[in-house]
Amino acid sequence: MATLINPPRDPNTLSNYNNWICTHTTANFEIFFEQKKLIGNVIHKLRSITNAETEEIILDSNHVDIGEIQVAGSPAKWELLPPLGPYGTALKIKLDQPVKLDEIIDVNISVQTTEKCTALQWLTLAQTSNKKHPYMFSQCQAIHARSIFPCQDTPDVKCTFDFNITSPLPVIASGLPVRDAPSTPQPGVKSLYQFHQKVPIPSYLFALASGDIAEAPIGPRSVVATSPDKLQECQWELEADTERFIKTIEKIIYPYAWGEYNVLILPPSFPYGGMENPVFTFATPSIISKDRENVDVIAHELAHSWSGNLVTSASWEHFWLNEGWTVYLERKILAAIHGEKYRDFSAIIGWKALTDSVEHYGHDHEFTKLVPTLKGEDPDDAFSTVPYEKGFTFLFHLEHLLGKEKFDHFIPHYFTTFKGKSVDSYEFKSTLLDFFESDAEASKLLQDLDWDAWFYKPGLPPKPDFDTSLADVVYELAKKWKSLPESSFQPQSSDIQDLTANQIVVFLEQVLLERPLTADLSKLMGEIYGLAKSENIEVANLYLQVGLKAGDKSVIEPTADLLGRIGRMKFVRPLYRTLQKVDRQVAIDTFEKYKDFYHPICRGMVEKDLFGKKDA
Repeated sequence: MATLINPPRDPNTLSNYNNWICTHTTANFEIFFEQKKLIGNVIHKLRSITNAETEEIILDSNHVDIGEIQVAGSPAKWELLPPLGPYGTALKIKLDQPVKLDEIIDVNISVQTTEKCTALQWLTLAQTSNKKHPYMFSQCQAIHARSIFPCQDTPDVKCTFDFNITSPLPVIASGLPVRDAPSTPQPGVKSLYQFHQKVPIPSYLFALASGDIAEAPIGPRSVVATSPDKLQECQWELEADTERFIKTIEKIIYPYAWGEYNVLILPPSFPYGGMENPVFTFATPSIISKDRENVDVIAHELAHSWSGNLVTSASWEHFWLNEGWTVYLERKILAAIHGEKYRDFSAIIGWKALTDSVEHYGHDHEFTKLVPTLKGEDPDDAFSTVPYEKGFTFLFHLEHLLGKEKFDHFIPHYFTTFKGKSVDSYEFKSTLLDFFESDAEASKLLQDLDWDAWFYKPGLPPKPDFDTSLADVVYELAKKWKSLPESSFQPQSSDIQDLTANQIVVFLEQVLLERPLTADLSKLMGEIYGLAKSENIEVANLYLQVGLKAGDKSVIEPTADLLGRIGRMKFVRPLYRTLQKVDRQVAIDTFEKYKDFYHPICRGMVEKDLFGKKDA
């Protein structure tokens, strides 16, 4: 009698991972910069998880060229199924004979990437910082690993990895380096770089980068890697805080599980603040602000080493379990180092970002739910601050509901219970209820909680009562600017001399609310406070938005210039949205000029912002 096969929890995969589980993948690739492709093969060890004898394997694939496929060493018949929107063309492999429960087979797939690969960005010399060598990096979250090689492209499956990567330039991957790999490669001479990932990871954490990369220590178990001309400034930015962050979060949860914690500072076209690829966080150069004010991104990506990487959301519908927990832990780190007021101040910034996302989508939009329905949807379209900040707000609410001390005890329990596993919101709920079952008061509070409203109600959640002491001073300054020109307020550079960059960010966000400044006042603010020349992109991009909304034509050129220097979507998308309201033609011309500079994910999202669903 056959076992009941549960339907997969992940609606964004076409693989039949309810019949098979990949336990290990060996990725053998050579990097061809001139052809802009990876060529090689992957070997998946697949274990049958049903005693209903299965005669086919279905893997996710999208825009890859597949050569020969061998199963257990013998050639196998295969076909690509009809394309299904953003999910690609599933690969169906026929087996000569059925496989029994728990039997493991090797599936060896010869594959090469194509120009339509959405996971890889190939940079020309002009797009790198020192303009000496080409560069390649991957970004597989959410469902882009399938455009590198056929796989079970779902966060509900985890496996160990071996990387064998041949390249003429240094390589970094999401595994621990095998130390006999070449340490001083000769330019133009191809070398083999090997990495091993012994902790099972989902496909979206498969990561590769290759280019003119040098390394420097930033702690006893950490290095920073980046272009040689940027190495010293990156080392200075990160060496003061990295080990301190690691030790702090280890006290909150349990010891770091991945051996080394390293940071790769990528070229400026990287579309995110950071990507939590294991062993090597991939990070935007926009965190290198020469004031150590933006290293909170590292606290965030480090926290992912527990939430997301060890304990993973089972599908993109439950993405808040990755990101909401990570924001919560990031702010726990900041509170331990800087104090509780700093955590609330960070949360105030986050609440503004959440409000902006909800306004952008609309208060009734599916994507503003904590647990949205993503069947048939591209998870990239649902990417916003909602899972981050609405998720944080839910956990912050639970902490205040139960009491900080009690919730602090739950944190390591949760991360121990699901260590190495994938989890959905309902398992989170039942684990929380079970943990507090013997505590009558806490149990009743949780039973009375409106779980359905938190999970499924669109729009903003109830706003927490944040400590505003670090924000009040900038709220007051913003009010003074808003009172001009009617009031007697006379701005001076001393207004902001004692403020941190993050406080200036909140000040500018307040200025952006409601009615805009006049063009003259916006220009005056930039001159007196030196905001137009700030090297901190968090500050500079918001000042440019203030100027654009004020109708200050003098900021149009600096805005277009910034859009050609940074590809992080956090800055790029709002700037294009604001710029097109001021001068749509300049926005379109700027995008046409720089679209090849942007990562494919960023380029696609800006196209949707500027031109609607239809590609430009």
